[in-house]
Amino acid sequence: MSAYRTVVVGTDGSQSSLLAVQRAGALAGACGARLVIVCAYLPSRSDEREVRRARAELAEGIQPVVGPAPAEQTVRAAAEAALAAGAGEVDEVAVVGSPVETLIDVVTRTDADLLVVGNRGIDGTRGRILGSVPGDVTRRSSVDVLVVHTTG
Repeated sequence: MSAYRTVVVGTDGSQSSLLAVQRAGALAGACGARLVIVCAYLPSRSDEREVRRARAELAEGIQPVVGPAPAEQTVRAAAEAALAAGAGEVDEVAVVGSPVETLIDVVTRTDADLLVVGNRGIDGTRGRILGSVPGDVTRRSSVDVLVVHTTG
């Protein structure tokens, strides 16, 4: 019996998130687990207020993904990286919503037993004050969370 059956990993297309995807892909492959790659995005017609709110949730310098086409491209590229890292079965999910809420929802819907995120944003003062995706999902997840060291 494998330690993990379903692994969920989030990506926004950043280098940090792609490193987390590669680690999740290698782990899923080693465990024989299904890998679910998730990209949360804003609707194409988001106003500036929505974009500012999304930026506040993300690590400094990371832009929110806006629109379904960029989100689908993001998960497709991440799936290629995960397969190259050793993943077997890979599902791609692009969902309108905030990264934290989307990841928690996908973990629940897929009955996942591991959530993988990169550490970008978890150490900065801004992250400690406002929260960050890795910090928030770690606090809220009902399953194991692997925070991959993806930044220097």
